[in-house]
Amino acid sequence: MRACLSVIVPAHNEARTIERLIERVLASPAVCEVVVVDDGSDDDTKEILERLARLPKVKVVSHDRNRGKGAAIRSGMQHVTGEFVIIQDADLEYDPADYEVILREFEHPDVSVVYGSRRLLKTNPMSSLTFYMGGVTLSWLTNLLYGTRITDAPTCYKAFRTGLLKSLPLTCNGFEFCPEVTARILNRGIRIREVAITYHPRTVREGKKVSWKDGVKAFWTLFKYRFLERETPHPSPPGPLSTSGEGEKEDRQGGEGEKEDRQGGEGGKG
Repeated sequence: MRACLSVIVPAHNEARTIERLIERVLASPAVCEVVVVDDGSDDDTKEILERLARLPKVKVVSHDRNRGKGAAIRSGMQHVTGEFVIIQDADLEYDPADYEVILREFEHPDVSVVYGSRRLLKTNPMSSLTFYMGGVTLSWLTNLLYGTRITDAPTCYKAFRTGLLKSLPLTCNGFEFCPEVTARILNRGIRIREVAITYHPRTVREGKKVSWKDGVKAFWTLFKYRFLERETPHPSPPGPLSTSGEGEKEDRQGGEGEKEDRQGGEGGKG
């Protein structure tokens, strides 16, 4: 039986790309529902989504004002019914064709979280140096603080068993969703599996919304959930806290040498 994947799409002023994005998402055979959260858009996003809401698999949730990506994701979580859930940005940087690669990892019963890593696929173009180094630094800090080996902590493609994601007491409103959900997962001793995905970066002029201020918030969020606000520890499985999808890495990058390099350890987007 094919897995049922729910897709949460937070959207703010994405009229230029939202319709094409939803078409690509619905083209995936694994998708059973798409929950689009209009986060207070003031362009034509709202009108486009009103039309797309007539499609059988599409649900539209609306905020009366811009509350941030994290708040939009938390709103979307309330409407998710699939066995698995993934976060999808409303632009075209990430390709829904990679859903199959990500879902394949959940065939292992001990896998509860899968991140799509842009850094594991060497042919991916690099975003601007600022965004790239910000993502690399955020991944490095995550590994340092939480003793893991993640290559792309701020990736958009974060997939979960739905019950797990809903059990997390998330409080984030903005882009700090990424470090908060990662910190809470790792604090529970849950492994994060990574697989290689494709990436097509856009520029600020094209609508990229992350700024240096979001980077500062991300760093603070990692520190906060490491030292100040930790949940009661859950039983943790043995072995490393973060692993990579080895078969997929070999298929898409080739060779044992690359696998060994990545076993030790763009982040540009976030």
